[in-house]
Amino acid sequence: MPAYRSKGTKLHLAVVVLLCMAVSSEAVGMTDLLERVSQISDNLHSLSTSLSNDLNSHFHPIGKFMMRPSMCHTSSLQTPNDKDQALRVPESELLSLVRSLLLAWSDPLAVLLTEAPNLVHPEKSLIYSKTKQLQEHSNTLGAGLEHLVHKMGHSSQDISSVPFNNDLGNDKNSRLTNFHFLLSCFRRDSHKIDSFLKVLRCRAAKLRPEMC
Repeated sequence: MPAYRSKGTKLHLAVVVLLCMAVSSEAVGMTDLLERVSQISDNLHSLSTSLSNDLNSHFHPIGKFMMRPSMCHTSSLQTPNDKDQALRVPESELLSLVRSLLLAWSDPLAVLLTEAPNLVHPEKSLIYSKTKQLQEHSNTLGAGLEHLVHKMGHSSQDISSVPFNNDLGNDKNSRLTNFHFLLSCFRRDSHKIDSFLKVLRCRAAKLRPEMC
């Protein structure tokens, strides 16, 4: 546990430094700014993966097959299926997709944070700590994206809203299962966010598609 705290503290400080560098300086170039938000999104996805592994270590196998990705609340958002498709999407549209995906997790992350301390799971304290970091990193990335939007000159209104049902169930096992599923949806979407930002970074650097 102490080792994780040390690693988590360093990761948090790194994200804060990245954001400060991105938001405080108007002189930051587009390529550098995209590099920095890409690093933040990479940290966000890594943390969601780590948290998923913590849950999986004591999760009944049956629960893992009860839900499908198409049941995630963000499945209504039309997103590219792979890098080749993402490379064909206009930059403004791809940035709007990233922001829509991130915004769609504002309320669900708050629900996960509220639920984490009450989970029937032996690692619930660690899960709560990492869930709190997820929310903090998500907010950090959101602020960085707002600065990116300003830099690129796109409208801050180009975001799709996604409805979310915050009912995790009535009994403790159902709530654990739905917590697990909701987190798996976030991990999936954080990977999309990270991938799309890397495509935007690649374009800003004017790299050939095969180099992205």
